[in-house]
Amino acid sequence: MNILVRIVLATILLSPAAPLAHAAKKAAATHAIQTEFDGFIAKFRAALKANDSSTIAGMTKLPFMEDKTYSDAAQFRAKAYPEFFTKKNRACILREKAVYDRDEENNDNYHISCYENIFTFTSTPAGFQFTDVSVND
Repeated sequence: MNILVRIVLATILLSPAAPLAHAAKKAAATHAIQTEFDGFIAKFRAALKANDSSTIAGMTKLPFMEDKTYSDAAQFRAKAYPEFFTKKNRACILREKAVYDRDEENNDNYHISCYENIFTFTSTPAGFQFTDVSVND
C-alpha cells in the first residue's frame, strides 16, 4: 500500500464521526413540554413515595395500556399498581432520570428504565399521563 493511501485511510479512520453523530441526534423536548413534564413527574414521584395508588391511578391513562383488565381506577389500583409498582420499582422511579423521546406517532414521551421495565409517560390533551410499562430488553 502506498503512503498516500495509508494517509487517506488513517485520516478517515481517525476523523471525528460528525456525520454519524448528526444522524443519531434525537429530538429534544421543547421548554414547554419539559416544564409540563417536570410538574407531572414531581407529583407522580410524591405519590409513589407515599405509596398512593389512588393518585397514581388518577395520573394514568385508562384503560391502562388499552387493556380492559385495567379499565378503571379501581382495577388499576387492585391489579396493575401492585404488579408494576413494587417497592423496588418505586425506589427506582424516584431516583432515575427520565429520558425524552418522540414516538412514530409524534407523541412527546418520557421513559424511565427500571430493571426489566420501562415506564412511559406521554403528553396527551389532558396533560402528561402514565401510559405504558414495557419490557426492557
